[in-house]
Amino acid sequence: MSKTFMIALGVGAVCIAIAVGAILFLQRGAHIGVTGQIVKVRTAPLNENSTLVVLDFRVTNPSDYPFVARNVTGIYEDATGNPTEGITASEIDAQHIFAGVPVLGEKYNQTMIERDKVNPHGTLDRMIVSRFDMPEAKLQGRKRFVVKIEEIDGQEFEIREK
Repeated sequence: MSKTFMIALGVGAVCIAIAVGAILFLQRGAHIGVTGQIVKVRTAPLNENSTLVVLDFRVTNPSDYPFVARNVTGIYEDATGNPTEGITASEIDAQHIFAGVPVLGEKYNQTMIERDKVNPHGTLDRMIVSRFDMPEAKLQGRKRFVVKIEEIDGQEFEIREK
């Protein structure tokens, strides 16, 4: 191989690497998704076999596009990691629950509902109320709670309790 060909090949490889790097750099905010953390967990027994769980969480959208929620679910994971989905209450039901169950304390945040929007590079504090058909003592022995948020286009994201 000639020296001229090797130089041309090297220059071509560098140009391709620069082009790929520029494309990746320009697309860094195009991926829709959310991150977050569960800030507070509150429980209240309804009866011997049913418990309400309030999950207060903070959700952040690092992308350049708005994130629109379609469905939000509370999930209990037992000590072995087996998940159980709770029955999620609407905002109106959550208001009635807080009014009727004073042991839960104050309602700090709005419930994350369908069509709730997290603006690009924005952060929201939200909550959900879920009912689990199990005693409160069993919930206290959990591995963790998870908030599963489904995006309007079908992608699912999870915020896990630490």
